[in-house]
Amino acid sequence: MTRIISIHEYVLKPGIDAVAFERAVRAAEARRLFDLPGLVEYRFVRGIKGQRRDGLAAIWVYESREAWERLWGSPDRPREPAAYPAGWQAWENEILAPLLAEAPDAIAFTAYEEF
Repeated sequence: MTRIISIHEYVLKPGIDAVAFERAVRAAEARRLFDLPGLVEYRFVRGIKGQRRDGLAAIWVYESREAWERLWGSPDRPREPAAYPAGWQAWENEILAPLLAEAPDAIAFTAYEEF
């Protein structure tokens, strides 16, 4: 089985700093919002060099393409946000949305398949 690695890039609203974002991540972890079937690892990172220096991102690692598609749908037929897992909806709508310059589902992201 090949894993899926999805990278989400976050742009914060003016006046929101990385410390507030980190607190939000810790609050989501305390609520176990990232306990998703098939998600085997995740990391939140801050750019230190390059185009996204000081930019924030998350790296989500899923055990397989099948597990990823069960959560989010296929690349050709993605699920609507209303069909996302409840924990993910809470992450996006309650915790993440107030911090971001754009809607959580409008962020730049790329899902990669390992080879």
